[in-house]
Amino acid sequence: MAKTTRVTMPQLGESVHEGTISKWLVKPGDKVVEFEPMLEVDTDKVNAEVPAPVSGVLKEILAKEGETVQAGAEIAVVEVEGDGEAPAKAPAVAEKGSAAEPTRKAAEKEDREAKPPPPAPAAEARPAPSEPRTDGAHRYSPAVMMLASENDVDLAQIQGTGLGGRVTKKDVLHFIEQGKQPAEAPARPSGQAARHAPQPVQPMAGDEAVPLTRIRKLIAENMVRSKSTIPHAWQTQEVDMSGVVANRNANKGKFQQQEGFALTFLPYVLMAAIQGLREHPSVNATFNETEILVHHDINLGVTVGLEDTLVVPVVRRADGLSLAGLARAVNDIAGRARTKKLTADDLSGGTFTVNNSGTFGTLFSYSVINPGQAGILTMEAIVERPVAVNGMIGIKPMMYLCFSFDHRVLDGLQAARYLVSCKTWLQSVTAETPIY
Repeated sequence: MAKTTRVTMPQLGESVHEGTISKWLVKPGDKVVEFEPMLEVDTDKVNAEVPAPVSGVLKEILAKEGETVQAGAEIAVVEVEGDGEAPAKAPAVAEKGSAAEPTRKAAEKEDREAKPPPPAPAAEARPAPSEPRTDGAHRYSPAVMMLASENDVDLAQIQGTGLGGRVTKKDVLHFIEQGKQPAEAPARPSGQAARHAPQPVQPMAGDEAVPLTRIRKLIAENMVRSKSTIPHAWQTQEVDMSGVVANRNANKGKFQQQEGFALTFLPYVLMAAIQGLREHPSVNATFNETEILVHHDINLGVTVGLEDTLVVPVVRRADGLSLAGLARAVNDIAGRARTKKLTADDLSGGTFTVNNSGTFGTLFSYSVINPGQAGILTMEAIVERPVAVNGMIGIKPMMYLCFSFDHRVLDGLQAARYLVSCKTWLQSVTAETPIY
């Protein structure tokens, strides 16, 4: 009797719990080769190819293109070549740092917990209604929970059509469109207004409709999740960048010759952010519902603008790098981002983010916090302005540092102290400050 193995959706990053199947590269009946790509998956952080876990013949596709699937859920069945025993679940295996590495880790975790895979729904019968989970399991995806919350939908009233009876966004939208709400909606607290899904805007004459890409849809969902779950607050400080400008001018020629790329102002702001996090470790944290996790490692996310989107690759253990080391790390991740060579590992594990919108001349930015972090620091444009210097008017290169922070983790006083630490370090730089 032929042996089969079930392919599961990999977890493409620490904070990524689901992915959207953008394209199957094989069809039922096709031969698949171990480690060769089987399908493409989109998340809000990365687009990745998922390799085949074994060699054999693709017997069945369980999750169609366009479907959003939870990490660890079964997506295909492969008939294994040879007479050997096939594993009950065989997620893709690859070298550390590849898109398949999280899949292996997820499989090991499942083996330890001894949980059997969820059964695929029968074709001739609808699955039973999904019940809300209160034991910490991710029964519903964040997108489904948010859509239900915005429309006051009780998810227990919806029959799921996804894998294992999972409720999908399509199920919720269908439920809303059919008007199948319970006869008596739960009472709202006094003064709480009803929330409704926004109605689509009708195009006017001359309008051009640009279809949303999958990555743009996923980014939009991530940003809505951030603003709807994190109470954002904002502060700014004005910084005299005279010393930083002098240091860069003194080193940029030799640096360009030695390193092969230009020395920018971004590494200086990254170093200031690191110094602030060292002095105020409570900023390098995550709100975790019943506790605040203060991270030991400083893993800096750095925004990189691409042609039609933005990604945030991570510089790991950034506090162990010099100014030159930070410059090299940024040049590396920016180059790989623009050539689409980033891996899922490059985009996960960030504990704090630095944004560089000042490159485009902005003066004040209210940046959105990456979910799972307590803040994002934005460096603005460096502009020569008249300022008071020892009772006289002088022209100085000035920059605003803007800080968006999670008010559940930090109070205004803590945020202000962090910003002052960043400012103090930047204003302490002189032409003689070493960069190596």
